[in-house]
Amino acid sequence: MSLRETGFESCIKCTVCTTACPVSRANPHYPGPKQAGPDGARLRLKDPTLYDEALKYCTNCKRCEVACPSDVKIGDIIQRARAEYAPHNLSLRDALLSHTDIMGSLSTPFAPLVNAATGMKPVRQLLDKALKIDHRRSLPKYAFGTFRQWYRKQAAAQAQFADKVAFFHGCYVNYNNSTLGKDLVKVFNAMNIGVELLSKEKCCGVPLIANGFVDKARKQARVNARSLEEAIVERRLPVIATSSTCTFTLRDEYPHVLDVDTTPLRDSIELATRFLWRRLEDGATLDLKPTPLRVAYHTPCHMEKMGWAIYTLELLKRIPGVEVLVLDSRCCGIAGTYGFKSENYPTSQAIGEPLFKQIEQSGVDLVITDCETCKWQIEMSTSKRCEHPITLLAQALADNSPAC
Repeated sequence: MSLRETGFESCIKCTVCTTACPVSRANPHYPGPKQAGPDGARLRLKDPTLYDEALKYCTNCKRCEVACPSDVKIGDIIQRARAEYAPHNLSLRDALLSHTDIMGSLSTPFAPLVNAATGMKPVRQLLDKALKIDHRRSLPKYAFGTFRQWYRKQAAAQAQFADKVAFFHGCYVNYNNSTLGKDLVKVFNAMNIGVELLSKEKCCGVPLIANGFVDKARKQARVNARSLEEAIVERRLPVIATSSTCTFTLRDEYPHVLDVDTTPLRDSIELATRFLWRRLEDGATLDLKPTPLRVAYHTPCHMEKMGWAIYTLELLKRIPGVEVLVLDSRCCGIAGTYGFKSENYPTSQAIGEPLFKQIEQSGVDLVITDCETCKWQIEMSTSKRCEHPITLLAQALADNSPAC
């Protein structure tokens, strides 16, 4: 995508994007998406040295693009400017936060020890002092063993289904929450759909892009693009994902930010909840038992950008006994690795504060969201447990549903 294709010349300077920007409200050092995006692009075309270091405060939440009446790709402008013009003073902290496959592979075999260590206050204080990973941030826990390791024992059974999908599980399912992947297999099997994996999968690249490792992100995107093409074109399988950010990245950020063209595959890549909803609308059945719960649904930023929250909500409403409260669509503030950094932690929590208050005042039993980092932020910043909609569906399956 060229700068011209981002539509920056269509900006009418209305500043609607700035009023929608969660960072502008919380951090006075950030000039806002209009100035950082289209206005800055015009300056950088004249002189690249006019790059503003304040662009590092952008979380790439895309809420500016949702609000823009002229369809300017403001977030893409900022992302590409950071990749092209930002000083590449990469730190050990940024490498550790962004290389999720390496960290996951090293941590899952020793998950109990790693989780115990990172849960200790002195260890978090040491990480803050040495690496500037904020000591107030609860660090994600690792699963003991990966989802792909578990799946190997299920592969033969999944191949027997006549109807199948390919699952892009992402780093979170593979290294942190293999239960979500197991829940997805259980739900899809209950609808007589088998779940296969991509032949090869790397991290979608979002943390690498955010932390300046754009070349590495592009390399990994090419690996994923080849696997996506194999699944969709050669094996004729739709590709699903549980992460709203992974889904958005595969569909849109690869061609727009990394110049890896997945556009021909785009319509065959979708969120698991949307896929399930469409199948149910087409006449498929899913036997669900009464589940008396009052849940609040939080719309992740990239879900807002795709416009797909309605599918998750309609799916949740199909569970007997579940009452759904739709929270105001607000950024939770964590923005992937952004909220882990000491210099961003106050901004991160200030962005999320209105959401946290609404959750605490809602009186719900549970919070539901399609984003893993939103889950971490909500559970750390409120008294409520947060789960993925697929997990709630798996728990609501009737007792006669097939077990995987």
